[in-house]
Amino acid sequence: MRFATPLSALVSLLCAAAVHAAGPVPLDVFVPRITNPTAGTVWVSNTTQTVTWDASNAPVNISNGALIMLRHNNRTAPFILAKGFDLRSGSCPITVPWVLSDDDYEIVLFGDSGNFSPPFTITSDTANAGQTTA
Repeated sequence: MRFATPLSALVSLLCAAAVHAAGPVPLDVFVPRITNPTAGTVWVSNTTQTVTWDASNAPVNISNGALIMLRHNNRTAPFILAKGFDLRSGSCPITVPWVLSDDDYEIVLFGDSGNFSPPFTITSDTANAGQTTA
């Protein structure tokens, strides 16, 4: 048993050295341009919308999971609108949360890095709740 402890320590040291020599595994960096929403877009709270982005140069493998969040007044809100979808698809349906009407909302698309849409408008008009707009 005394021999096993130094041997396992040596094996661990050799494995660590091999990993260190290989260097860190590079991540695939993909920063797609968001194509919807645009600066003139108006969404209504509680409607289904589709966030789209240019996936034409997507890498074969995406290192991290995907996430869409809502940003307002230069702060990312605690609204996760979608997660776990394939960034190579170029689109993802979301439900617009009920928020105060304003023209300073942005979509944040996370994958290997974050990307912001242009500012757009969300209205909280409850009379139109349930409608889908483009």
